[in-house]
Amino acid sequence: MRESILTIPINEIFEPESGCPICRMRDMLENRAVEYIMGSAMMEPDVRIETNRQGFCKTHFDKMLAMKNRLSLALLLQSHLMELDKSIFSKKSMFEGINAKQKKISAVNKNCFVCSKTEWGMSRLIQTVFDMYAQEREFRELFSRQEMLCPNHYDMLVSVSAQSLDKKYRSEFVKVCSLLVKKGLGALIEDVTRYCNMYDYRNTGKDADWGNSRDAIERSIRFLTTR
Repeated sequence: MRESILTIPINEIFEPESGCPICRMRDMLENRAVEYIMGSAMMEPDVRIETNRQGFCKTHFDKMLAMKNRLSLALLLQSHLMELDKSIFSKKSMFEGINAKQKKISAVNKNCFVCSKTEWGMSRLIQTVFDMYAQEREFRELFSRQEMLCPNHYDMLVSVSAQSLDKKYRSEFVKVCSLLVKKGLGALIEDVTRYCNMYDYRNTGKDADWGNSRDAIERSIRFLTTR
């Protein structure tokens, strides 16, 4: 497959061969969406209508807070809160059922502007991954060289591959995905075990060799949760 506007981002995501490539893909899309909404896009009426309607989840509120642009976030919150009040709690209708407000709030609680943009982008990039896997030997080799695949994205890839990947390559693909999870799992077991062993009094002292275990807890949590 010749490089195109679709394949270039996939190659850029997979080339580092560090961590879970699908986590990197998700992070890239999330960061772009957050930068977009916290920039000039927040003043675009059609974008503001969507953010007012959908709101944001806790994960993406945290990402926006981390950008230190508190005024932009305050403006988004102002219009979102006002829209909630106007469209749900101040709007009166003689035909509104007893649970109507609760159902509307439930819909808002389940929505997030950044999640929706990320999911849209992921669905298209993942399909390109399958297309490249089926058509490029070089990409199949690159995929198999990844450092690991987290359990969550293993589940997603194997599940979607049943409908999105050529049957000729699916068995091989599922096997490679399983091997990547096992490789990541084995490395983390080793590092977490070493971390625990370093608290044995026999391993203390200024020359204690922690190896790669100091951040083993954080890496294990990310492996298990993608966060």
